[in-house]
Amino acid sequence: MKFSFLFRSRVILFCLILFSLVLMSKLFLVQIMHGGAYGEEANRQYATPSSNIYERGTIYFMRKDGEPVSAATQTSGFKLAIEPTKIIDFENTYKKLSDIVAISRDDFLAKALKKNDPYEEVASHLSKEEADAVSALKLSGVNIFKEKWRFYPGVSLASHTLGFVGYKGDELGGRYGLERQYNTELARNNGNPYINFFAEVFSNINKTLFQNGVREGDVITTIEPSVQDFLEKKLRDVKEKYQVDSIGGIIMNPMDGSIYALGVKPDFDPNNFSKVKSTNTFSNPLVESVLEFGSVVKPLVMAAALDAKVLTPETTYTDNGSVIVENKEIFNFDKKARGPNTSMQEVLNQSLNTGMVFVEKKLGKELLREYLLSYGIKDKTGIDLPNETSGLVSNILNSPREIEYANAAFGQGIALTPVELIRALATLANGGNLVTPHVVKEIKYNDGTRKENKYPTMPAKITKATSEEITRMLVTVMDKAIKSGLGKLEHFSVAVKTGTAQVADNTTGGYYTDRHTHSFVGYFPAYDPKFIVFLYAVNPRGVEYAATTWTDAFLDITKFLLNYYEIPPDR
Repeated sequence: MKFSFLFRSRVILFCLILFSLVLMSKLFLVQIMHGGAYGEEANRQYATPSSNIYERGTIYFMRKDGEPVSAATQTSGFKLAIEPTKIIDFENTYKKLSDIVAISRDDFLAKALKKNDPYEEVASHLSKEEADAVSALKLSGVNIFKEKWRFYPGVSLASHTLGFVGYKGDELGGRYGLERQYNTELARNNGNPYINFFAEVFSNINKTLFQNGVREGDVITTIEPSVQDFLEKKLRDVKEKYQVDSIGGIIMNPMDGSIYALGVKPDFDPNNFSKVKSTNTFSNPLVESVLEFGSVVKPLVMAAALDAKVLTPETTYTDNGSVIVENKEIFNFDKKARGPNTSMQEVLNQSLNTGMVFVEKKLGKELLREYLLSYGIKDKTGIDLPNETSGLVSNILNSPREIEYANAAFGQGIALTPVELIRALATLANGGNLVTPHVVKEIKYNDGTRKENKYPTMPAKITKATSEEITRMLVTVMDKAIKSGLGKLEHFSVAVKTGTAQVADNTTGGYYTDRHTHSFVGYFPAYDPKFIVFLYAVNPRGVEYAATTWTDAFLDITKFLLNYYEIPPDR
């Protein structure tokens, strides 16, 4: 037994010595005998793209039937590169190439004159036909390489949600939207298009030994492509009709926060993002910007008063058309009085500012502050998109002045992001719960596993009974006030509220007299809602009120969703 062990040990030792001698011989041949040739080849291999070019995970939309649809993926083509040291006639080479591929002469010559550079890219995203035509020329110093790049099949569809892939300095990665938010999961190890074999080997060893493994995968969203497309068409129509500065909308499930569509105009084509004149276009105002939305806040305050039992829908007051608060006169939108016995239902139907001041006085400053904060209007929603900001409400709700609370009661002075506001309004629809708005359903990892994303839900202050009561009031707004009752859907209950607010002037600290934000919120079927829709337009021209700007578009969206998802009638 001892002899057998010694024999095996000597065999293993012999094999190790033999392997070492072979390896040393190979290294001698590579470094000494053929060092120059291999060195030149190594430099070229480092400089030219490897066969395993740029890769990145896929982002999917999710159709209503559960089928994924590519929203951001990879596509293949070819790139054109030159070796300046091998080009003899620059002008002739340029002329022949420019007949096939659009190339800037100045750019081409600048790269061709780099005599010590073995590799310069002069054109990318070539089709197979273009690549074959260039190859057929057999020009010295001209090479064609296969490449992959990020491709967005929907062009500008949901561009603010998706973002794009681009360079920041020398780093290629996700910029804006989900491309940035989930860059870790979407990125692949070969994200650098220039790879040296040995450097990559040792880099991967270092990652394996000293870093936690990053799980790569694909992102599956809650965005329904047909719903997204329909929303964007309606936004585009309203923007063009009223020459709106900026416009946006969100369609969400109020019960769990799943977002089916969210859109902003102006938008951009992530396939050609370099053509966008201002980088501000890439920012997503639905989560990054705050606005005062006015009367769509009124249902939140009315619900608070109902919940605190300081009034009922039948409670009345005398409407004189205006009311004095701390020496400041607050008017109704038309400055007209409705007289005595004006009910709380009429306050919402006609969007009466004086009525909301009455509600605020009944509720009191402390309770108003408590209820408004319970809707989460001061906090970020936690939406899975980058750069989310939070509402500007502290100056109002922490003020000792009565006028600030009176203004807040009808939505003035409270600046929120659209996603904050839709979350707050969703509490009225879902029984009093603060959901987390989100656009990602799950991550599908490359190892075959999946992670379904879970999002928290918290109770707001209002009860389920209050939610039902304010919903009844908002259904009455739809049935009796929108288009003077002509907007009513015979077989569906729809809860709605419009809002018209002055645009804040950040220079003077006041408000523009000729600029307004028009908004519209609605959820349906009202007593078991599947959808909540929020729409807004900044500075529409030639139209006074949000009811005119948004009613037709909202009704179109509502009817589309009810038909597309085959929602049964509820009345």
